[in-house]
Amino acid sequence: MLTSETWTVAFDALRASKVKAFLTMLGVIIGSACIVLVVTVALTGQRYILGVIEGIGANLVYAYYVVANPQQTRALGDEISLADMEAVRENIPEVVAVSGTYDVAMSMSISGTERPVNVVGVTAGFQQIRNLEVLRGRFLDRMDIQQRSKACVISKDLAALLPYDDPVGQQIKIGDFNLTVLGVFRERISTFGQSEITSESVIIPFPLMSSYTGQDFLKILYAQADKPDDVGRVTDQVRKVLESRHRRGATYSVQNLASLLDAARTIAHTLTMVLLVTAFIALAISGVGIMNIMLVTVTERTREIGIRMAVGARRREIQYQFLAEALMISGTGAIIGIAGAVSLPIFLQPFLPPSLHIAVSPLSVVVSFLTSSLTGVVFGYIPANRAASQQPTESLHRE
Repeated sequence: MLTSETWTVAFDALRASKVKAFLTMLGVIIGSACIVLVVTVALTGQRYILGVIEGIGANLVYAYYVVANPQQTRALGDEISLADMEAVRENIPEVVAVSGTYDVAMSMSISGTERPVNVVGVTAGFQQIRNLEVLRGRFLDRMDIQQRSKACVISKDLAALLPYDDPVGQQIKIGDFNLTVLGVFRERISTFGQSEITSESVIIPFPLMSSYTGQDFLKILYAQADKPDDVGRVTDQVRKVLESRHRRGATYSVQNLASLLDAARTIAHTLTMVLLVTAFIALAISGVGIMNIMLVTVTERTREIGIRMAVGARRREIQYQFLAEALMISGTGAIIGIAGAVSLPIFLQPFLPPSLHIAVSPLSVVVSFLTSSLTGVVFGYIPANRAASQQPTESLHRE
């Protein structure tokens, strides 16, 4: 048993050589801190990526018509129609919302300078599906879209270019359109122009866009699944609905963001495993250091061991004393390393973007402490056993 006397003797022995004890536990400090930080970075990365995907659109499935041969002309009958969108809504129970877009590049005069803008015609439900944030005013409602209102919502970057303190309610001219600005929006997570929304976008009702272009089809069809688990099935069902409503041979790309999330998780798990292996190697090295230092300590303290045995200390008590010393070194090192690893995210949080929240896993703290402590006990067993195996007379004679 590790009695209070054993702990006291072990503590006094470590206190007598503070520098040696600290240098011995330095590897444990680094290893335990690495375990906590690796898990923290992995969890933070996964949550951030999930937040990015949800910011673009939660449970999002999107489809568009693909021309297989670049030299082939687009067949109007193969384009995605409003009827296709309604078929997706009605025939797939897991779909909670649908919307579609058609975008055209136009120009806009701002303070006498022509600037290119991207005009996007949208159907009802687009804001919900794409998770757009309205900063001023309001978004297009169902009545605006049905009545082909000459109204628009503009991006935050475009609003900053206009010569108005508040563009809401102002008239702007884009191409042949005279539009009233209803609101200013931004993407919660920027898609960097990889979607129909760009830094300088103008959103108008789809029927108004259709009357201008003479095209009554959608470039992109969006469907929102009810739950994340439904995304894969909805993706397959949307493809089947589109293919069943068009001629054989028409190709549609139907995608979701789940593959991006899976790839991110795979990368995060791989990096986590590599870094954890590195952390455990650091702990193993620190364990070897503990064993080497304690073997030297056993040799240096031969007289002490002999005297203790001569006055009645049992071999098991000597063994427990050195195991206690190893446990103190590894346990204290683990506590210091964990404290540093937990304090680092708290210190860095004010300097990080608000959307990036660092969360420390309690499980990683427990695993780090137990692993580090076990490392000390395992690698401290050989020195402790050697110390307990010495004969008192031989120890005193050799000293």
